[in-house]
Amino acid sequence: MPVYALTIAYRGTAYSGWQVQKNAVTVQETVQDAAERVFGYRPDVTGCSRTDSGVHALGYVCHIESEKEIPVEKLPLAMNMQLPRDLSVVSARLEAEGFHARYSAIGKEYMYVLRNSRIKDPFTDGLCYLYPFPIDERAADGRGRSFEGKHDFGAFMSTGSKIKDTVRTVYYFRVVRRGDYICIYTAADGFLYNMVRIMVGTVLKGTDINAALETPERRMAGPTAPAEGLYLNRVFYSKEELEARCREMLRCTDVE
Repeated sequence: MPVYALTIAYRGTAYSGWQVQKNAVTVQETVQDAAERVFGYRPDVTGCSRTDSGVHALGYVCHIESEKEIPVEKLPLAMNMQLPRDLSVVSARLEAEGFHARYSAIGKEYMYVLRNSRIKDPFTDGLCYLYPFPIDERAADGRGRSFEGKHDFGAFMSTGSKIKDTVRTVYYFRVVRRGDYICIYTAADGFLYNMVRIMVGTVLKGTDINAALETPERRMAGPTAPAEGLYLNRVFYSKEELEARCREMLRCTDVE
C-alpha cells in the first residue's frame, strides 16, 4: 500500500495547533478535508508531532497510507488546489511500507524568530515575537550552548505535563542576527511540551541555564516565549541528514 509523505508549510495563526479538536479549526483536520477531496474518501493523516495554537511550520511532515495511487509529482498541486492560502504542501514523496511521520523521525529542528525592535512590522505581525529590548546575540548564543548535550529538561516543560521521561539530547542551539531579526535554531531527538519556547524565554531573561538543568522544577527556568515566533523547521529521518545539518551548524552561524 503506498505511503505518501507530505512536507507542508503553514501559518499557524488561524489554527488551534495540529491535532483534530472538537469545536476548533486545526491543521490536521484541514489537511484531511483536502485529502478527502483528492483521494475520493477521507484517509487518515498522521503528523510528525503536535504543534500548539499559533505555532507555524516550514517543514512539517505528515503521511497518508492509501490504496489509491496518485502520481506523487502531482500530489502537491492537487492538494494545494483544495487547501486555504495559509497552508501548502511543499513536496511529496513515496515512502516504504512501515514509514511513520512521527515514529520514523530521529530528530526535529525548530526555529524561533524575534523582531528585535521597538517598531512593529505590519508584514510580519503574528509571524514573529516583537521584542523591544536590546539583545546581544553573541552572548545569547554563548548562553544557549549550555543546552547542548544530553540533559534532564524537566524544568523546561510546561507545568501540568504528564511526561515522566524528561531526558532529551539537544544537538545544537544557535542564535543568529539578521538585521532587526534574531533567529534561534535548535534541534533535538525530541522536545517536551513548550520546551523550545521556555528555552528561548530562559535565554532572553538571562536565567542560569546550568542551574535550571540540575532540577526538574519549572520555576528554575525562564518564562515561556510567545507561540507566534515558533516554527517547526525540519524533521530528520536519516542519520546522514541529521549529521550534515549538525556539521553545518558547527561550521558557521549564518545558517538558512
